[in-house]
Amino acid sequence: MRRAMPLLLAVALIAGACSGPVLANPPAAHPLSTAAPATPAPPADPQPVVFPRDDAPHDRLTEWWYDTGHLVDQTGAHWGFEFVVFRAERGGFPVSWASHLALTDEAGQQFHYAQRAEIGSQVNVAAADEPGFDLAIRGLDPADPSTFSRAPWTMRGASGDDHLAAAAPPAEVLGDPVAGFGLDLALHATKPPALHNGDGFVNFGPAGGSYYYSRTAMTATGTLTVGARTLRVTGSAWFDHQWGDFISVGGGGWDWFALNLGDGTDVTLSMVRAADGLDSLVYGTLVAADGATRRLGGADFTVDVTRHWTSPRTGAAYPAGWTVAIPSAGISAQLTPSVAQQELDTRATTGVVYWEGSQRVSATVGGRDVGGQAYVELTGYAPTR
Repeated sequence: MRRAMPLLLAVALIAGACSGPVLANPPAAHPLSTAAPATPAPPADPQPVVFPRDDAPHDRLTEWWYDTGHLVDQTGAHWGFEFVVFRAERGGFPVSWASHLALTDEAGQQFHYAQRAEIGSQVNVAAADEPGFDLAIRGLDPADPSTFSRAPWTMRGASGDDHLAAAAPPAEVLGDPVAGFGLDLALHATKPPALHNGDGFVNFGPAGGSYYYSRTAMTATGTLTVGARTLRVTGSAWFDHQWGDFISVGGGGWDWFALNLGDGTDVTLSMVRAADGLDSLVYGTLVAADGATRRLGGADFTVDVTRHWTSPRTGAAYPAGWTVAIPSAGISAQLTPSVAQQELDTRATTGVVYWEGSQRVSATVGGRDVGGQAYVELTGYAPTR
């Protein structure tokens, strides 16, 4: 899984026993949406992952498209971002969607986020024969829940050429206050997609299974808006796409790591916990500079927590520093959050509180300093009610 997924993530979100979040329970029909027609049963898993076909939405119980990244503006200031769209399909009910948008101001030590939810097939605006994904999340107008009046958050792409555009007006902003924020980014993959677990299919046992791939190295160019400021930015992004017939995985939460090292090596690590707090699924993928991938099992790496941080908003105690080691690759990395408060309270849309944020990284490969950057997602540490 991935994240708030992440492996990661959205799994537990959708399964939460909450009455309000649109992804937590089977949704009631909304006047602006219609129930999707019944679809034939999918073929037996696993099936080959094929591009660009599998960039597009699937008729499966759970799915998400997840971008995180690191940006530098024209003044040299650093920013982290997260933009994700979740999809949930539950029997004859209309398809449910949720989206999270977050911006980390590393120089200003602030964190802004927003969330939206929507019900119905209208979110997927791509034509049936169009490759890739084309998603538009408007969310209901809080002043009139029978209408959509806000500019949509859009996410579209295929074969590693993506475009993200989303803006949260002041009324939607959570976290540190700001007079609105948003992003408009073009992303381009510089490595082939990495299929996790070797073939892109992760078996969760009785809980089901998931297809999962990442584009771990993407260039990012465009603009950020922060209040009245428009900032030109460049940087990098990491894209995860996960889907399958699973609802509840990782009842105790998970820790997810995405590292881009300075020598061109990319690493993703997932540690999923059962309800009793013990690890139930631990794995990772190492992506070499040339795009070649190698599966990592739980015995191939260690992640040691070096410090903790307690949220003043929820009282949740999170790990807040790590040493990551992959001895067979000669990798040692130290991660520290760029901003301590990167916690998202998304109980209104996905039923969970989680922490996801950019990191400061010092790393060596084979004893040589290479530096790097990273994102970490943490779930299962905070209350869900």
